Amino acid sequence: MVPLYEAKAEFFRMLGHPVRIRVLELLQDGPKPVRDLLAEIEIEPSSLSQQLAVLRRSGIVTATRTGSTVVYELAGGDVAELLGTARRILTNVLTDRQGLLEELRPVRR
Repeated sequence: MVPLYEAKAEFFRMLGHPVRIRVLELLQDGPKPVRDLLAEIEIEPSSLSQQLAVLRRSGIVTATRTGSTVVYELAGGDVAELLGTARRILTNVLTDRQGLLEELRPVRR
C-alpha cells in the first residue's frame, strides 16, 4: 500500500503541467467539447489529447462521446475548490513577496 503522502505527491505531480491546469480552469465553467478547449488553449490537438488522457486516467475529469464530439467535464466540485484554494495561496505568497520587495527597495532622497 502506498503511503498517503506519496499518493498526494503523485497527485500534485499529475497537476504539474500548465496545459492540465488550464483545462481544469476552463472546465470549471461546465462541460466543454475538445474543439472549444483547443480554441482556448491554442496547442496542437495531439498535445491536448495527451494532457486530457492524463487527467482522465487520474479520475478528475470525465469524457462523454456523442458521435464524433468528445465533451470533457470535471468529475467533481472538489477540483474547482482546489483550484480556488491554489489561487488564494498564490495571491498571498505574491502579496507577501511584493511587500518584501518594497521593503528592500532603496529609499530615494
